[in-house]
Amino acid sequence: MRVTDVLRHKGDAVATMPRSGSVRELLALLDAHGIGAVVVSDDGARVDGIVSERDVVRRLHTDGDGVLDATVAHIMSTDVQTCAPGTLLDDLMPVMTEHRVRHIPVVADGRLAGIVSIGDVVKRRMAEVQAERDQLTDYITGGRSG
Repeated sequence: MRVTDVLRHKGDAVATMPRSGSVRELLALLDAHGIGAVVVSDDGARVDGIVSERDVVRRLHTDGDGVLDATVAHIMSTDVQTCAPGTLLDDLMPVMTEHRVRHIPVVADGRLAGIVSIGDVVKRRMAEVQAERDQLTDYITGGRSG
């Protein structure tokens, strides 16, 4: 299964905000969309960074609540792991684990084309495992139910 398969099911919409946006605005965006990360992009196409709930929590701990009035540029990660639409999920999982990231922007032809979360990957993998289980059950039972 490839990243394109995930995007086909979940859609390619990505929440973005410019570097100049405040952390308070970020929190509102995360809450409004029920998501855990936002791609930072000044033009809506280029990936300038990524900022997640974890980034906010870490900065709140180290810098106090004054960080809420800072810009996302102050707390975002700029070393962003990205992938292409054709990337295999089996290749993406170790990247997420090794780099300890939960969200990976999808980039096609230098432009933001979607985002994949660890939840998306797990959901698709679980569907694959269930399909394999069903096929094995049908094989063993000769296609007879129950």
